[in-house]
Amino acid sequence: MSLAIFDLDNTLLGGDSDHAWGEFLCEKGIVDSDEYRRANDYFYEQYKNGGLDIYEFLDFALRPLTKLDTTQLNTLHQQFMAEKIEPIILPKALELLKNHKARGDYLLIITATNHFVTGPIAKRLGVDAIIATDPEVIDGQYTGKVAGTPCFQAGKVTRLHEWLSTSPHSLDNSYFYSDSHNDLPLLELVTNPIAVNPDEILEAHANEHLWPVLDLR
Repeated sequence: MSLAIFDLDNTLLGGDSDHAWGEFLCEKGIVDSDEYRRANDYFYEQYKNGGLDIYEFLDFALRPLTKLDTTQLNTLHQQFMAEKIEPIILPKALELLKNHKARGDYLLIITATNHFVTGPIAKRLGVDAIIATDPEVIDGQYTGKVAGTPCFQAGKVTRLHEWLSTSPHSLDNSYFYSDSHNDLPLLELVTNPIAVNPDEILEAHANEHLWPVLDLR
């Protein structure tokens, strides 16, 4: 059994779930739409350019979770799944997951997007486990802070090693699929790095190192 690791946003999904959640909050009137949308777009551009301050972003992105109770948040997320996520699930991505599963591989999503947003998406995609940025929860309420290491850039390597230390899996003959140059630290760690609809920086790196480049769109 090999470990098959997948980035989520713009890899298995034809869009970014973090940015889509922000748009969804604006549309539902949960946040001030003009102010929040400007900030949401600003951070997304930072992410794409490789200059995102993950702690500054998480301070922004996790704040709305503090305003609602668990029942309200879960109801919102069900709507979010139907309206924003289902339309961007890529059929070719589902086929890729199915093929790895048929080979007996263990399917793991690793994503910078927080676990509240991505946990149900991972369940919908049928993977075995997910490692995501964990929002802090105290007495059943989100605090707006992050718990542990954010699952971003080199943090993905840190979080994966933490996960591996308590699991029976290893990186022997492992796979990692990603679209983003932000994931180069982890792509360079696995046995089989695969670029999926890559950004320009990752595409150049993949071509230079003769990594496979996959189109799931």
